[in-house]
Order: sequence, then C-alpha cells, then structure tokens
Amino acid sequence: MPPHDTAVLRVAGRPVGRYVTRPELPARLSPRPYLHPVTTLAGTTVTELSPADHIHHLGVGVAVPDVEGSDFWGGRTFVRDQGPTELDNHGAQRHTAFQLRDPDGFVEELRWVAAGAELLRERRTVAATELTGIAWALDFTFSLTNVTSAPLSIGSPATNGRPGAAYGGFFWRARKEQEPPRVFTADREGEAAIHGTRADWVALAGWGSPRSGEAESGGSWTLIFAGATDRTRQDPWFVRAEEYPGVGSSLACEERLAVAPGETVVRRIVTVVADGRLPRLEVAALVRKAVSP
Repeated sequence: MPPHDTAVLRVAGRPVGRYVTRPELPARLSPRPYLHPVTTLAGTTVTELSPADHIHHLGVGVAVPDVEGSDFWGGRTFVRDQGPTELDNHGAQRHTAFQLRDPDGFVEELRWVAAGAELLRERRTVAATELTGIAWALDFTFSLTNVTSAPLSIGSPATNGRPGAAYGGFFWRARKEQEPPRVFTADREGEAAIHGTRADWVALAGWGSPRSGEAESGGSWTLIFAGATDRTRQDPWFVRAEEYPGVGSSLACEERLAVAPGETVVRRIVTVVADGRLPRLEVAALVRKAVSP
C-alpha cells in the first residue's frame, strides 16, 4: 500500500489524481480524505493543498463547517454576533475501507467523528472517465447518513449570520495564479453574478503559469462543475475567483439542512477537467457528454 493509503486515479492509463485517505494533519484542519494533485490530461495541476491563504483547503473533497456544532471544514468557526472564532470543535472524516478500488475509481466508506462520537457515516463513490483527447470527467457522489439516535442539522457561516458564506459540501480548491480565472455559466459572467445561483453548470478557466515539475510551463485549463443529483432541488453554488479560485456546493444556504436519524443525504457533482480555456459552446457540449446517463 502506498504511503497514507493512497489511491491513484487514471484515465487512459495516465495518472490524473492522487487520493489520500489518511492524511497526517493537525486537528484544527479537520483531517479528511482529499484528492490532490488533480491534473489535466496534459499534466497541468488544477488543485491546491493547504495554500497560504487558506491552509484548511485540501484539494478536492467534502467539507462541512457545521454539523450540529462540530467543524468538518477546518480553521475558525463563524459564531453569530461574534465572528470567526477559534474553537475546539473540530471533527475528522475517518476512512474505514474501500468497498471497490479500480484504476479509474473507487467506492469508500467513511465515519464522521467529533468529540469521540460518530455523527455521520458516508459512502463515497468516485469515478474518472475520458471524454475527449483534452478532457476527462470526475464523477463524485457522497451519501451522508445520520447514525445517531437524534436529529442532526448541517449549517454554514451563512445560516449562522455571515451573508454570502454558504460554503459546505463538495468543494474544489482550484489552482491559484497571478490572474484570477474567468468564471462563467451558460448565461452569466463573473463571480458576483454567479455566486449563490443554481446554474446547471459553472466553469472556471485559468491562464496557466509556470510551476516546477509540470509539462512545459503549465498550460491553460478549464474546470466545469455540474450538479447532477436532482435538478428540482439543486444546491446553490459557492463560487470564489478574485480572492482565491474555488467552487463548491452549498448544502445549507438560507437555512440549516435537517437530517433525521437514519436519514441519508445524497449529492453528486460531475467535474470536467480540460486543457485550454474553452468557450461556452464547447463547455456546454462537454457537460452534456459528462452527465448523460
């Protein structure tokens, strides 16, 4: 077994992602499995791990800042009428086992534990699929089951009093460069116009900049995020481009998400990882190909 029990995702024989199941991290980072580095087919890295601006951002994974008061996001907790506060409330996502493990994906069981108690049990299914010669798709589904005998609720800084900060759920910390990436949907442009909306898809397009160890200088890239779980109640998007590049789903945007004992919350996000800065029409075509049955 590789160090820290890792799995390497491959597309057409090429490694495109490294999944770390048991990272050695301090408690305040809310230790959890993550994918990093994730690369395009040409080898450009499109994730960040513990960047200086937000050291609790861990590549690609599932992170939730408030599960009945426990922090599975990392860093400070937003407290109503007080603001970001250092609290000893950090939980951890603990890898239990791989139910399936292939070169192009895996099925994993995890336990979400805080203060010595298991709150949630997760089944995570991840698959990598080639779409074209320049693009592949990461199909990421997570199912969270309340294993306690009491109701749980999932919150966010937004539900705790911080407007515009409804992060929590699937989250992709993207590659930071000298210039912010372009962010767009089928009919909108820019972070301010897209953040908090329920667009079918959101795209980030980066310029590419030199990085040690990458092919040539690290080419331009496009990431396309599509919420493919349930169009009738699709989560809003959490979008950042100017301060840092990142896209995630918002499990708790305007109100807390209640999870009854034994109930399961399921979400699926499909992300297209492409070389080059792609135009809208090409992005839309890739999304259709990636999420089609």
